[in-house]
Amino acid sequence: MRKNLSIILSLILLLSAVFTALPTVVQAEEPSQNAKENSGGPEVSAPSAVLMEVSTGTVIYEKDAETPRPPASVTKIMTLLLIFDALSEGRIQLTDEVSVSENAASMGGSQVFLEPGETQTVDTMIKCISVASANDACVAMAEYICGSEEEFVRRMNERAKGLGMEHTNFVNCNGLDADGHEISAEDIALMSRELLMRYPQIHDYCMVWMENITHTTKKGTSEFGLTNTNKLVRQYEYTTGLKTGSTGNAKFCVSASAEKNDVELIAVIMAAENSKDRFQDAVALLNYGFGKCQLYQDDEPQRLEEIPVKGGIKDMLSCEYETTFSYLDTTGADLSKIKSKLKIEKELTAPVTKGQEIGSLSYELEGKEIGRVRVLASESVKKAGFFDYFKKLLGYFRA
Repeated sequence: MRKNLSIILSLILLLSAVFTALPTVVQAEEPSQNAKENSGGPEVSAPSAVLMEVSTGTVIYEKDAETPRPPASVTKIMTLLLIFDALSEGRIQLTDEVSVSENAASMGGSQVFLEPGETQTVDTMIKCISVASANDACVAMAEYICGSEEEFVRRMNERAKGLGMEHTNFVNCNGLDADGHEISAEDIALMSRELLMRYPQIHDYCMVWMENITHTTKKGTSEFGLTNTNKLVRQYEYTTGLKTGSTGNAKFCVSASAEKNDVELIAVIMAAENSKDRFQDAVALLNYGFGKCQLYQDDEPQRLEEIPVKGGIKDMLSCEYETTFSYLDTTGADLSKIKSKLKIEKELTAPVTKGQEIGSLSYELEGKEIGRVRVLASESVKKAGFFDYFKKLLGYFRA
């Protein structure tokens, strides 16, 4: 018995020695989300950032991009978007005179000191918002377009939802700190892109460095100087816009747009510690993007011929491309090797609806499809009836 016990103890000691001598295996720690996002990218000190290419909407860099944060006056990008929507739809004109309410004039923070009863044109109000980040002008325009700031804010949130801005809730139209007023860096990039793509005339406003406006009130007439809050307008040669913001809760934010070699980028910075860091981070992102990106755009795709229609009131149908094709490369590929291939119906049968897909133009790079553009019917063709055929027959005899 003692002999057996001695043997067992010896085996235990032997196994213990063997396992002690084996190398220790440590489970590799899963890299953090920020480490994944920032791998190979520039150093950005701000907690949230996004770099997006405008024409394609491609996100080139992101850091904590989906966390909602107070946006300060970057909010005004959505305010400007709704103003330009109203202009585009003919609901307001640039020459309209906007009267300032007591509520609008009472706004604190950045302002142009509009007085109750004072009037300014829509054009001037846009300058005040774009250049001087005027909170009073924002509320005046909100009330002019929708009757109240509350209704205007409701439409801001509705517009945001339509753009897929899933981490956004607007409480006011100017960005003053308020409970629940927040947006993510990714969503700022989305609304910035929409404003730049749909209304490029915004550049005419947000690139103004200094300009005077005239106050005309019961006290008389006076000049007031606007100075752009976006220092990149003067400090970064490729700048095209767009909007800064800063409050106690939001710290320092910016949505900076810039263009170089036909590539336009948006750099969003949120919650930077100071103004200098905000612009430094934005420039670092923009330089990174311009060094990495090359854009292919097919502005003159293959010509589309009319397509025969069987059994329709018309024998031939015209067609069109849904959009132009853009491709953003960040790998250094040879874009001259991109090839396109058109596939389209040889004949259609009526009825055909305007906007109906009837083909596509696909693009390939080194044997891999990189995108396609739909070909659509540019008109509707109804199915021919007895009298339509009779008219055609008469036409043949007259010919």
